[in-house]
Amino acid sequence: TLPLLAPGEARGYGHEVRGRVMDLLEKTRFNGTKLTDGGFAFGMIAQHEQQHDETMLATHQLRVGPPVLSAPPPPPAPADAVALPAEVFVPGGPFTMGTSTEPWALDNERPAHVVDVPPFYLDTTPVTNAAYAAFITDGGYDDPRWWTADGWAHRQRAGLEAPLFWRWEGEWVRVSFGVALPIIPNEPVLHVSWYEADAYARWAGRRLPTEAEWEKAARHDPVTGRSMRYPWGDFDPTPEVANVGQRHLRPALAGSYPAGAAPSGARQLIGDVWEWTSSDFLPYPGFVAWPYREYSEVFFGPEYKVLRGGAFSVSPVACRGTFRNWDYPVRRQIFAGFRTARSGALETA
Repeated sequence: TLPLLAPGEARGYGHEVRGRVMDLLEKTRFNGTKLTDGGFAFGMIAQHEQQHDETMLATHQLRVGPPVLSAPPPPPAPADAVALPAEVFVPGGPFTMGTSTEPWALDNERPAHVVDVPPFYLDTTPVTNAAYAAFITDGGYDDPRWWTADGWAHRQRAGLEAPLFWRWEGEWVRVSFGVALPIIPNEPVLHVSWYEADAYARWAGRRLPTEAEWEKAARHDPVTGRSMRYPWGDFDPTPEVANVGQRHLRPALAGSYPAGAAPSGARQLIGDVWEWTSSDFLPYPGFVAWPYREYSEVFFGPEYKVLRGGAFSVSPVACRGTFRNWDYPVRRQIFAGFRTARSGALETA
């Protein structure tokens, strides 16, 4: 029953509002208060708007009817993608998690604190469609051994048989923004819930990484001992290092963006797909709610799981190595995938 503006009116309204904001920005001095220092209030609003833009893209994925969106495909995978090791080793030891210096970091990313992470192995790339299809073929959705009790109850109640938007037509087909095509085997799997990701990891004899493991693999530079803003360094994402900003409207093939690889050797930790972790969404030690409790604090608890890294759908302004996303473990319409991990010291031949 809400009155909706027609497209022309909506664009005109947006143009008017943006013009007024730009006029205000020309006169604003970014000092004097905590909210305006470094332009934080404007940065928070920009990030929040882009998060809603990502939600609207998810709504396009959910809608029925003829396709209305198009974009060029991602660049082809590099030649070395087929020869990449299945996993990378991340040495144990302390690293600095979170941030106290990122000017537009939200309260749940703060403060920076040292976390000692035991050694572990992490998938070099996100889990692919082909790997996930093998889980389905092996009866993964029919075997309660691989599911948590809550996950198995949800799988039965919701009738889950494959990722959302997949359907069987003699082969697996995925509907992407209204277009149905066979799944691309070496493309990261999309639209799986935390329960599905966790079940796959158990079936594969592995587990989901913790949030701290994910961030250490993505940010820790063992040469300097410091935590970088992004896997590739401190500069903002560019088309050469990550698939973000809705340029392609789908993940790039597994192993893409070698220039964006982390020191650990893992690729595509930023962009392509949000990655489920095993961790609940909880405050960091020393957390202070700011500028209001309802942004993060009211969501802390075991009912939400943390996702990291951003996806092709996320704006660079709302995507960095410390950025924390969270959602219910049943959620599937978001642009989420995952990679798996296992504990252990470095293995030598």
